[in-house]
Amino acid sequence: MQLSNELSRGPVPPHAPDRRLEKKLLHLAGRAIAQYEMIAAGDRILVGISGGKDSFALLYLLQTLQARAPIPFELVAVNLDQGHPGFPATQLEAYLRSQHVPVKMLREDTYAIVKRLVPEGETTCPVCSRLRRGILYNAAQELGCNKIALGHHRDDLIESLLLSMLFSGKTRSMPPKLQSDDGRNTVIRPLCLTPEDDIKAFAESAQFPIIPCDLCGSQENLQRKRVKRLLAELEQDHPGVRDSLLAAMGNVMPAHLLDARLAQGPRTVDDGRDPWFDDSDSCASDAPAPAPLTQLGKAAAGRAGQ
Repeated sequence: MQLSNELSRGPVPPHAPDRRLEKKLLHLAGRAIAQYEMIAAGDRILVGISGGKDSFALLYLLQTLQARAPIPFELVAVNLDQGHPGFPATQLEAYLRSQHVPVKMLREDTYAIVKRLVPEGETTCPVCSRLRRGILYNAAQELGCNKIALGHHRDDLIESLLLSMLFSGKTRSMPPKLQSDDGRNTVIRPLCLTPEDDIKAFAESAQFPIIPCDLCGSQENLQRKRVKRLLAELEQDHPGVRDSLLAAMGNVMPAHLLDARLAQGPRTVDDGRDPWFDDSDSCASDAPAPAPLTQLGKAAAGRAGQ
């Protein structure tokens, strides 16, 4: 793959961001990176850029931390154009290249595959996410990246926890750091402690060129909307509910749960699966993913590696 040879000189957003928010977000991202040992010397990190507020903020913060970090690590900004009608790939690439970071633009028409498989009116998120996984995993390998940074934030983790518990019967969320099944990639989420509202305000102050999230035409799934509404209502009556839920994920008491397997000791070994990539938990689709999903994910991954 051809990459820009320009060395990273730091981010240059369209407008100077709110410095108070920048300081807060840098603190939270730095804390998450240190607490979960997300970045080590010599890492080469694929930063997934969707064109939304979260991924733009993630890239900005990682570039800023890169300039200040006592250890060397590399960043590669990667966008995957999945063939959604009207996706402004050219404009997004121009912006990314203006940020003094190596850039790789991928193009894989998974949109046509998803539209063929998913019935009209149902959310396409589970299928789309799994296809995206294979493509990003292979791109990371081809680019020589040992880690993939994604822009999921505190609220994503909280909502995924409730979605999984309420609709899937599992106590799980999006992990801050997780190695893939095959051991080839490690996914990290430096924004896992950062509130969505702060990211939104920061993105607005920096005037990032946000791309609408509804280009695919998929309706937002009903279960996630319910959970968002529930959290907003609880937060109004009891400020700090989201922070309490986040704290609860790091304060688990196995002896007070019902999983009989915990009697054998803490379950410290995961299976390499990530709800954002592997399950419909993260999107909480009201319908199960189509049966040929696994085969499609492998096919897309194969095409990306060609």
